[in-house]
Amino acid sequence: MNTPYRLHYAPDNASLIVRLTLEEMEQPYDAVLVDRRKRAQRSAEYLQLNPAGLIPVLETPDGPIFETGAILLWLADRHGGMAPAPDSPQRATFLKWLFFTSNTVHSGMRLLFYSEQYVGPDRAHQEGLRGHVHGQLSHHLAALDAAAAARPAWFGGAARSVLDFYVACLLRWMVLYPVGGCDWFDLSKWPHLQAMAARLEPCASVRRAIDAEGLGPHPFTAPRYANPPEGFAS
Repeated sequence: MNTPYRLHYAPDNASLIVRLTLEEMEQPYDAVLVDRRKRAQRSAEYLQLNPAGLIPVLETPDGPIFETGAILLWLADRHGGMAPAPDSPQRATFLKWLFFTSNTVHSGMRLLFYSEQYVGPDRAHQEGLRGHVHGQLSHHLAALDAAAAARPAWFGGAARSVLDFYVACLLRWMVLYPVGGCDWFDLSKWPHLQAMAARLEPCASVRRAIDAEGLGPHPFTAPRYANPPEGFAS
């Protein structure tokens, strides 16, 4: 590698969260397109990096890392920022919300995006599943909003954290996907998350990601579909 890191990405995928973190940390990296139109994430070469065939993968001097939460935590610990230190009294609370976001909120969103994979082709069954998930996600967002309202140093404050970027990207995707099925979502219902998203948008790291992935001027508070100069969104 010409840089310490190689990020395997597809525009406006979960790799965006890692890109934002690398940009915020000002860590050099190479971006390698995983062309989903060609199902490159299922190629033998990619499966050697991530046997689950999911995006992203971050290649590091210590080997490839997959799972978004794991990548973020590794980067924060490696570079000493964007998360409480391992010996901080705030570490335990930070970890529970990071993994809640990754394991509960983000995973739940997959039920919205790929409902046919869980309940089959019947449209009524798909709509029933989505309605159930909408209620769950609203509850989860209310919990995150309450966490941000407490103004911890590691979420929703002046010092940007990996959790900030993770949640902001999820807010973006709840507006956009699945296409035509997002009427349930209104960011103003969660004012502390809305304020956090607005604070992130002018940051230099976010502006660089906007340029790289064609996200539009307000990627978190008024999202529009990506029109990336790098690769293809699919």
